[in-house]
Amino acid sequence: MNLPAGYIPLTLDLYDDYRRYFERTPQPTADLTFTNLWGWAEYFGLGLSLRENLCWICQTKPYLRYWAPVGAWAEAEWAMQPEIRRGVELIRAPEKLAAAVSDALGGRVTVVEDRDQWEYLYDRDELAELPGPKFHKKKTHVNGYHRRYGEDYRPLGEASNPDGIEHVLQLQEEWCKWRDCENSPSLQAENEAIFRVVGNWDRLPGLVGGALYVEDKIGAFAVGEKVGDMMVVHFEKVQAELKGVYQAINHSFVNHSARGVSLINREQD
Repeated sequence: MNLPAGYIPLTLDLYDDYRRYFERTPQPTADLTFTNLWGWAEYFGLGLSLRENLCWICQTKPYLRYWAPVGAWAEAEWAMQPEIRRGVELIRAPEKLAAAVSDALGGRVTVVEDRDQWEYLYDRDELAELPGPKFHKKKTHVNGYHRRYGEDYRPLGEASNPDGIEHVLQLQEEWCKWRDCENSPSLQAENEAIFRVVGNWDRLPGLVGGALYVEDKIGAFAVGEKVGDMMVVHFEKVQAELKGVYQAINHSFVNHSARGVSLINREQD
């Protein structure tokens, strides 16, 4: 990995250091969580540069690019940041960061929306209750699943489900065979990210998740983490032959594992 000067490889040992910057970020996003960075660190060749008010993120694969930094944006001297220079593209930047840099540097910055990186936010209580005509179809799928298979939802990473992590990785392997991940670079990369995250569950504080079981066999799982008043859903996979399972795992995860938040962030959905 050929990192720029001042950058170090992203490792699990940097979790606490990174978290201190992330907690000061005015608009935290799913992309910028340490969990997401760790999952994709190998694929993108990610590195960090920890400074006074900002932690910068760079990727080295397939070529050098800079991600939005985390930290105290309002206290940063943007004109003094070596990453902010003519011709450099800053990607995955939340709206508030784009506004802060634009305000500081005026006409020297061009802001372009990237719809592929939009994160979709949903009202948590609506997804939990599925009220009214708007959610009628989804609720029908959930109820149908429960009638056919019941709702055997088990939390991940807890003593009540000691084999849950192993079951998740087994389902992910099966899912990858079904989707032919070996012939899809993007699916193979996601598969590696899931194994990196779930396989290091105990070293990534804040992870929550659960799995649906049918006749004691895992049928779906969801993995997320709480970010302020928001639950970020990082991964969600199912046994597709189970009717209504997509809607059921989303509904069960929100009801059982996403309590105490107002928003559900389903990333790029």
